[in-house]
Amino acid sequence: MRIHDTLLGLLFMALAAVFYGYTFTFPAFPGQRYGPSLFPRVIAIGIFLCGLLIAVRGWRSGTPWLRVGADLRRRQGLLSFLAMPAAIVFYLLAAERLGFIPTATVVVGGLAWWFGVRPWRALLLGMVVTAVVQWFFGSLMRVPLPRGLFMQLVAGG
Repeated sequence: MRIHDTLLGLLFMALAAVFYGYTFTFPAFPGQRYGPSLFPRVIAIGIFLCGLLIAVRGWRSGTPWLRVGADLRRRQGLLSFLAMPAAIVFYLLAAERLGFIPTATVVVGGLAWWFGVRPWRALLLGMVVTAVVQWFFGSLMRVPLPRGLFMQLVAGG
């Protein structure tokens, strides 16, 4: 399925406007001209401009507003289309209980396997990607990722 670029651009512009508006709820630093809202606002402006560019180019293209491809008409194509939302729902339901590491490994490895990667490579890819994300977000950026049952078993708490 292909959504017209004009609609996609308008969606990006609307999301950027919402993000930009939300930055007004951020606290200000006394005595400074900028604070924690500066970087999100710059990103929102960039997303808005990219959305505008996508919308204008889509408007000029003259292509149909919605086009359903032949792959989506087949059952396998529809299941592949639904695989990503299903993976996100699985992560949201399982991450707190199981922990980030096993859940992300299953999600990444399962999606890779579904889209044609050999099973052993899909598992290896899931483990490597999960390890890199865990290191970057959990250690370097100090984002609290779900510990779950896995870390209780491994670390004892």
